[in-house]
Amino acid sequence: MAEEERRKSLLDALGAAAREQSDATVRHRDAVGARLGLGPAEEKALDLLRRLGPLTAGEIGQHAGLAPATVSGLIDRLEGKWLVRRVRDLRDRRRVIVEINHERLAGFAELSEPYAAALERVYAHYNDDELAVILDWVHRSTAAQREATRALAGE
Repeated sequence: MAEEERRKSLLDALGAAAREQSDATVRHRDAVGARLGLGPAEEKALDLLRRLGPLTAGEIGQHAGLAPATVSGLIDRLEGKWLVRRVRDLRDRRRVIVEINHERLAGFAELSEPYAAALERVYAHYNDDELAVILDWVHRSTAAQREATRALAGE
């Protein structure tokens, strides 16, 4: 029975810690967005473009879970702040691609540096096998959350 109680205690603590991490992530993203003068959707769109590269408006909407009309206004706002630009797809001139204006964002990378340095210090506490387990958990929990989100959205 002690093993079952320990597991339940660990799972409860893990659930609480995951919620705390989620809250911390949202607060950090909000703080970064505020420093850049961006709302949450704008910051999210820039993050998608940083991670995935240039995207169409439809792709941004798909990844961010936003309606097409919302994405158009979002891109308009980002373009108005000179943070992104719309360019014609060289292979299909009918398609418009949204890309980051890297020159405009060049000075903002420093906002992420303190957190990245703190994570490096955290990672240093783990050996490669432990990091592999953590990475596996992150991938699996992210997939579970995406699946739950799709179910909630009726997809």
